Amino acid sequence: MQTQELEQVASQVRRDILRMVHACQSGHPGGSLGCTDLLVGLFFKAMNLKSDANGKVVFDKTGNGEDVFYLSNGHISPLLYSVLSRRGYFPINELGTFRKLNTRLQGHPTPHEHLEGIRIASGSLGQGLSVAIGTAQAKKLNKDASLVYCLMGDGEQNEGQVWEAAMYAPHHKVDNLIAIIDVNGQQIDGPTEKVMSNRDLAAKYKAFGWEILSMNGNNMSEVVSTLDKAKSLAGKGTPIMILMQTEMGAGVDFMMGSHKWHGVAPNDQQLADALAQLNETLGDY
Repeated sequence: MQTQELEQVASQVRRDILRMVHACQSGHPGGSLGCTDLLVGLFFKAMNLKSDANGKVVFDKTGNGEDVFYLSNGHISPLLYSVLSRRGYFPINELGTFRKLNTRLQGHPTPHEHLEGIRIASGSLGQGLSVAIGTAQAKKLNKDASLVYCLMGDGEQNEGQVWEAAMYAPHHKVDNLIAIIDVNGQQIDGPTEKVMSNRDLAAKYKAFGWEILSMNGNNMSEVVSTLDKAKSLAGKGTPIMILMQTEMGAGVDFMMGSHKWHGVAPNDQQLADALAQLNETLGDY
């Protein structure tokens, strides 16, 4: 896909996120909207995914011979569900079941309902990077040249397990791993600088031995080019960390830049105002 096509997909995904969260009056729209361009860029452009003879994407639980993605900050599940459905892993109309009782699309992703595209339960913050490292090492042992991606939040960097993993990966030369931190400066209790400052994340990860890249995560051209750069650095002895600057609520003017929309659903009028800012490019579910 070209950049303009990816932007069209991203617009539709943002519409999906808003409609899903509004319908059940529960969920996390802010971070989901902020990370939309990244996940669209990954699943529709950067990642090597398996497909059948007709070109339809298929889910292989083993992940062997294909790139694998882990969402560590699992509360932005509306985004992941929308991208997976739009990519063809499960029917798009299933998005209408988000957070409803006894359905597969719960508030935090879980694999026990056999949902295509979901490999781990994520929601307890701090665990995704460790799982990603384990999968990356397994790929190396299996002589599998494909890559592992992991997305974390900047508030998630408060978790101690993240830093154990950060120390482990460079020491063991886990160079088929591309991690991304959503640096939006917001978490559930307020700005990250007030809750617990991360200070200089680039200097910290560099000191641990990571290759550091940065990008504007709300600029699709920059997302695509940075992911290409990260892929070119894989296999050279060092794990790669992308520090991704985003705006919480990106794409909807009144949601941007505040932790208020971390976990609040829009009302009817707010939904209408938000959707008016986003083009329906692939058809609403």
